[in-house]
Amino acid sequence: MGQLEGKTAVVTGGSTGIGLATAVRLADEGAHVFVTGRREAELEAAVKTIGPERATGVAGDIAEPADLDRLYDAVRARGNGLDVLVANAAVGSFVSLEQTTEQHFDQMFGVNVRGTLFTVQKALPLLNDGASVILVGSTAADRGVAAFGAYAASKAAVRSFARTWSTELKDRGIRVNVVSPAWIETPGGTAAFGDEETARAVKENVVATVPKGRMGRPDEAAAVVAFLASEESSYVVGANLYVDGGANQI
Repeated sequence: MGQLEGKTAVVTGGSTGIGLATAVRLADEGAHVFVTGRREAELEAAVKTIGPERATGVAGDIAEPADLDRLYDAVRARGNGLDVLVANAAVGSFVSLEQTTEQHFDQMFGVNVRGTLFTVQKALPLLNDGASVILVGSTAADRGVAAFGAYAASKAAVRSFARTWSTELKDRGIRVNVVSPAWIETPGGTAAFGDEETARAVKENVVATVPKGRMGRPDEAAAVVAFLASEESSYVVGANLYVDGGANQI
């Protein structure tokens, strides 16, 4: 029997990368997982990978309140409330201060900050007492990576949300924590660099500088999310757990 047997979970941005690995892991632990994603073909493939009997796909964009309402209507219809919410959906790209446009800024904050806030806010009526909310941050929030300013600032806001919401939700026993990955090998991570050649050069530099000596795997981030989702982490509240191969720690 898994650690989440009989539980209900939501993973936003769950059709690829860390989100998909997380949805698979939570399902393996016994949860029924509602997975969201903007691209229906990828979402259908994700549900097939997880197992149709263990997952429900709901297409949508967390930046659109109506899409979030449809997601939570589906969760509500199942009738068991919500035990685990993984706010993973995000966007990111490299743009320098000089090149930052209003459109770029609005996209970063519209999805990563506004979208995350309303993902959690709209879930509040469904969250069971003692539920676990996990926000996916980034080590970029702690570092001065050139051309990553808007993204890093958006993830710093996510880190701040966890502290505030932990205080606001403590009377219901709802724990809010952050998982901050770095240099995880995902399709989205590659796309953020613009092209394969640039991505390959960056990855080679990562391997040379990260103490672990390699890129991380999505399942390694998913394992930390599963820990925070379970009672194994019952005394962990408002924390930020790094999955970075030691890059921000050593």
